[in-house]
Amino acid sequence: MIMIELRPRAAARYGAAFAAALMVLTGCSSGASGLRSTGASAPAPSPDPLTWSTCGKNLECATIKVPQEYTEPEGAQIPLAVMRHRATDPDQRIGSLIFNPGGPGVSATETLRNLPKTAGTPGAFSPEVLAGFDIIAMDPRGVGESHAVRCLTDKQRAEAAGNDFDPSVPGGKPLPRLLADAAAFTDGCAEHQSRKFLASLSTDNVARDIDQVRSALGEDKITYYGLSYGTVVGPMYATLFPHRVRQMVLDAPVDTNQWFGNSLPFQNDVAVASERTLNAWFKTCRTEGTAVCPFGAGDPEAAFDTLIDTLEAKPLKIAPATGDAAPGGELDGAKALETTRALAGDQSTWPLLTSALLAAQKGNGAPLYTLWSSVTVSPFPVPTAMFETHTAVRCADWKTPAGIAAHKAAATKATAEAKRIGTRAAYSALNCARWPAPNADRVTKPLTGAGAPPALVVAGRLDPVTPHHWAENMTRTLDSAVLLTREGVGHGSYGINTCVNKAVDAALLHGTHPADGTVCKTDTPATTRPLVPVER
Repeated sequence: MIMIELRPRAAARYGAAFAAALMVLTGCSSGASGLRSTGASAPAPSPDPLTWSTCGKNLECATIKVPQEYTEPEGAQIPLAVMRHRATDPDQRIGSLIFNPGGPGVSATETLRNLPKTAGTPGAFSPEVLAGFDIIAMDPRGVGESHAVRCLTDKQRAEAAGNDFDPSVPGGKPLPRLLADAAAFTDGCAEHQSRKFLASLSTDNVARDIDQVRSALGEDKITYYGLSYGTVVGPMYATLFPHRVRQMVLDAPVDTNQWFGNSLPFQNDVAVASERTLNAWFKTCRTEGTAVCPFGAGDPEAAFDTLIDTLEAKPLKIAPATGDAAPGGELDGAKALETTRALAGDQSTWPLLTSALLAAQKGNGAPLYTLWSSVTVSPFPVPTAMFETHTAVRCADWKTPAGIAAHKAAATKATAEAKRIGTRAAYSALNCARWPAPNADRVTKPLTGAGAPPALVVAGRLDPVTPHHWAENMTRTLDSAVLLTREGVGHGSYGINTCVNKAVDAALLHGTHPADGTVCKTDTPATTRPLVPVER
């Protein structure tokens, strides 16, 4: 989540389009649990049918209990939150579509509650899909309403929220302080919940949980849409339960081989991808010329670096907004860099970025500060509850070197290959290096989905989180897959591009795919053009 999350207050302030831009991973019988890399799990008991209660307009909620460990199906059980958006045209209903919006750590139920209202956002379903499917959201174990992971006290969270992302490596803190922070974080995780629960958060268990939901729904097969980390969950499900898949779409895909491998090259790839999207904004600003993009007077890179250095040396004071109970603050270079990284990652927010940078250059830091206070971004450390969940899931899956020398080398590499963004990757996997709940029996074999129908893999050319070559690798790893590429900058393609929308709808509704290697064009990016909603 490898996703970008917008706090609700900012979503209301800037509207759905901005919220979207900033939000923007073998068994056949009912209850089968699939195979682990170290052996077979005992079959889990078939769950009882779900008991639904109304929890919103056209929404129903339920709870399902699943084994904490599928190697002990009769052992401890954990409750998972499930939400259903009923098909709007029952006569045309095809079945159930389960989706995972990514992160890891993004609540699927909260996302589903907002999705029907936010057409034109990454992952939003079309009216045709909403008519044909019951959309099913399951908060994965350790996420949202499914016993969200807790690692920090309220006081620690408040203190973390006051820390800056300093442009100097590593985050402005000396290595001993970073190691102490990692110790406090991981010790807190073990204190707030059992190590057995933390060890159970791996993606293979999430896939098994989905199959329990499928069984409880009474469905023989499911349709699946996954975004970002949801593209790890999907191939895992298709590998463990290939004959339970009707159709599968994987949007903004993660290279699953890297996800389950050494986490340090994985983090480096993300930093480089994010740096490329920032460079794309610089290039567009230069190409447009000073009459259209006045920031930097023709040299936006130099102007940006000067602004960051200036703000670090002398932060701008921000007064509280009129009628806002929240206190003011200050905008330093670290906050400006973090905000720029987030906004540069989606070309639809480039006009916001340009105007905010120009304001800061003139001494008004309020726009950038407001945007900074509104965005939180994974997968790198951020002071939010979502980061606690995100870390727990990735540490359950990842293979992270324990020796500090490997992290030092990775930090040097990241800052060399991504000179502005690489500092965010430096030492960002220390929590996983000392994770207190290792998961030795997690599935790490290649996720081929052999036996499942062909998957549609959708990738952005310049994705700030999941680089395009990850999609190419996923297409090669899957036994059968078709790659569709969207030109342009942004994380997630379905819901924001007409060409992609048509292809994804055809795959979900009818099981038809475009030719492998098809490319969807996008609007020419601009640094000052107003946002324009996408047409369905």
